[in-house]
Amino acid sequence: MSIFQSMDASASGLTSQRLRMDLVSSNLANAQTTRAAQNADGEFEPYRRKMATFGTGQPSFKQMLKHAEGNNDSGGGVRATGIVEDQTPFELVYNPEHPDANEEGYVEMPNVDPLKEMVDLMSASRSYEANVTAFNASKGMLMKTLEIGQ
Repeated sequence: MSIFQSMDASASGLTSQRLRMDLVSSNLANAQTTRAAQNADGEFEPYRRKMATFGTGQPSFKQMLKHAEGNNDSGGGVRATGIVEDQTPFELVYNPEHPDANEEGYVEMPNVDPLKEMVDLMSASRSYEANVTAFNASKGMLMKTLEIGQ
């Protein structure tokens, strides 16, 4: 087991939580965007909320070899496996003066809920802080180990 494995796990967590925060900021910035992308019919549709999916870190060849020998190494951290779009339906808002309004005067608005985004941002921020704390604790233990050797 590498002495830097805990730091690697914390670093992968930091990267993952930063991605979550980036997606939240993108979602909030586009919360009123009614023309974001073209659908299969060639019509523009509103912005769809984006979310990150996570999985365990990709095991290295060394970890796979140890696993084959019977030495289970549970390292690897976390990594983003993809970014998915939320498929909840768009909200219809009555605004007949809007350029994107349909024949009945309704505008499809993005499926971004600012309250949900703020909760997700707080969660990602706290997780980021926890990973920083774990990283600093690992660094402190390694520094104390070096002091013992002097």
